[in-house]
Amino acid sequence: MSEISYYSKEGMKKLKGELEHLESVERPRVSNDIAEARDKGDLSENAEYHAAKEEQSHLEFKIAKLKGVISNARIIDESKLDTSKILIHSIVKIRNTANKMEFTYTLVADSETNIKEGKLSVNSPIGKGLLGKKVGDITEIQVPSGVMKFEIVEISR
Repeated sequence: MSEISYYSKEGMKKLKGELEHLESVERPRVSNDIAEARDKGDLSENAEYHAAKEEQSHLEFKIAKLKGVISNARIIDESKLDTSKILIHSIVKIRNTANKMEFTYTLVADSETNIKEGKLSVNSPIGKGLLGKKVGDITEIQVPSGVMKFEIVEISR
């Protein structure tokens, strides 16, 4: 059984837009590349044909995977979320207890992750360590460089 993922309306729109692009733009382009390569003669020694067929295989796999994600995706009504604790789509300000540096992250689904925009996956070590915590809580999180302690400073939506 596939895992259910939770998305904002924008995140779901982005997923569906990517799927539409793959199906309506990329798929016809690859089919055209295959047809052009096929017209060049002997298929057994035609590198362009084999490359286009391989690209088609990768594209179809990506389309199938994206369809699976979309079919198991749910849109969150953020107005009904508990704002007293950290959940997916929470905007969280945390403070590293060792160096007092503060960070602000929005916890999102894996496909919406973008560290440059401060969007952190709920399945990342820090994301998992923050889920369910409340303002004032201190959490220890195992990260690649070791264990870090963070204080939850603020939670918003």
